[in-house]
Amino acid sequence: MAPLDDLRQRLGDALRDRVAGPGAEARAAQLLNAPGPRWFDDDRPIRAVHADASMFIGGLRALLLQTLHPRAMAGVAQHSDYRADPWGRLQRTADFLATTTYGTAETAQQTVDRVIAVHRRVTGTTRDGQPYSASDPHLLRWVHVAEVDSFISAHRAYGALPLGPDGYDGYVADMAVVARALGVPAPPTSERALTDQLAAFRHELRSTPESRDAVRYLVTDPPLPLPARPVYGALVAAAIATLPAWTRPMLRLPWLPVAELLALRPLGSLVTGAIRWATFADSPFRQADAASATNRS
Repeated sequence: MAPLDDLRQRLGDALRDRVAGPGAEARAAQLLNAPGPRWFDDDRPIRAVHADASMFIGGLRALLLQTLHPRAMAGVAQHSDYRADPWGRLQRTADFLATTTYGTAETAQQTVDRVIAVHRRVTGTTRDGQPYSASDPHLLRWVHVAEVDSFISAHRAYGALPLGPDGYDGYVADMAVVARALGVPAPPTSERALTDQLAAFRHELRSTPESRDAVRYLVTDPPLPLPARPVYGALVAAAIATLPAWTRPMLRLPWLPVAELLALRPLGSLVTGAIRWATFADSPFRQADAASATNRS
């Protein structure tokens, strides 16, 4: 094996182990090769978006944005093990997205059912006495629209093949299938509806001690060895560069439009390209998406 190929293999394996857990390639092959109908055909936009390296940035953006809802964040702070086991939580999220996107309809529904069962146990009150439940359709909607908006924003900015307006409308409609299964009533099915539903939450969003603690953890104190922090820092910077200006005061993050346009966006493209080089050429999901794209053309 050539030195460059060896480096690529080692970097790719390290990233897959962190994000998807040990045995990631075997799990991907299992999902893709299992016989049976799927929720999404090969040509659906959800498969293209979720196979792209921009999901690394979109996931970070979603986490930052989601911290701003006090009741949703209280549930995370009081019930989540994101500090004790951050990689395990990330791996479970990655598996959920992969299973619902690429797995059989039966496997996808089983995965959703497990998440619903966990949500039923997540209840409590915020520090100022507001009750919350992870099964609350309103909070489920918040988590959903924050994720979809983040994945689209990252893919549009850093995706290998950004979609057109119809493609992103299709992606929102695809994600609505998963949202309905999770219990979100009338999820958005177009970008316009997504924007409207996200805007409807703005009066509920604010900074809290829990959100500030989570943002510090994500931005300045990640559970990573020092050699890995520059790459992670570039991912975080790229994620922040896609956040709306109105979120910055609440997140206690600066808004520097010129610097973000001239420096952070190019940095995001660079680091996403590096991740794509290290992992996604060998990713079974990426290969399946490329094959379906070839068949469509």
